[in-house]
Amino acid sequence: MSASTKRTVLITGCSDGGMGAELAKHFHKAGLHVYATTRDPSKMTEMTALGIETLNLDITSDDSIKFCVAKVPRLDILVNNAGALHMMPVTDLSIPEAKKFFDLNVWGHLALIQAFLPLLLKSSKAMIVNHTTVGAHLAVPFQFTYNGSKAAMAMMTDTLRLELAAFDIDVVNLKTGGVNTNIVTSNAAAKSPLPTSSIYAPARKLVEPMLQGNWVPDGISADEWAKGVVGDLLKPHPPMSIWRGKSAGMARLGSLLPSAWFDGYLKRIMGLDKVEVILRSQRLGSA
Repeated sequence: MSASTKRTVLITGCSDGGMGAELAKHFHKAGLHVYATTRDPSKMTEMTALGIETLNLDITSDDSIKFCVAKVPRLDILVNNAGALHMMPVTDLSIPEAKKFFDLNVWGHLALIQAFLPLLLKSSKAMIVNHTTVGAHLAVPFQFTYNGSKAAMAMMTDTLRLELAAFDIDVVNLKTGGVNTNIVTSNAAAKSPLPTSSIYAPARKLVEPMLQGNWVPDGISADEWAKGVVGDLLKPHPPMSIWRGKSAGMARLGSLLPSAWFDGYLKRIMGLDKVEVILRSQRLGSA
């Protein structure tokens, strides 16, 4: 099958070591023509070695989006995978900084969908896949910026699914649980320690490791995750929602229950229960 007749897919956030790169590999193995994109093409050496076409794309830049669209003659599947993790107490958030994460995790994807919609409308098997997270259904301490932006993306996905049904464009919500990648180690909190004025300062030694994701348990391999996801997406009738990754099943069940049912569990695995003891002790001592 020639490149001009293959089904095509464009994936954002395909830097080596990430989930986007693994998705690109498995779509490539399945015989699709893959456009792997990221802000820094030099970080896609794995894609280049496999013969996958790579493009520069910063989804927060209108000019970059226009440049990328001009390089793609046709498109069947758009996978909005790019994103960034950020951990910080809500009371310590820099609002301008938090807005940058919403620009990346929400508005950048919407801009890309709008830009590629004319090509998707020409496809007989069009699909938009928005990569959210199981955390969009859970209140995880110190993770509002990430989970909140992903929750907004999940709502956008469900809304688009209804709005684009008349145009026969499938819209899929990819809800991922634990997967072993570099997203936690590269999160912005590692460069943004707890502010000195934080109300959590008395428990700094416990809180700062949480902001760096030290509590996050191991997940499944990115290769296993991507193989399952691509298999789901290439079914004749792909599901509206895909739950994959470690503890995705538990999160799916939790999405049907009151969120407070998981509060104690989250506090224990994160160590937040110990932080509460320190903070309450400090408050009582200063009373």
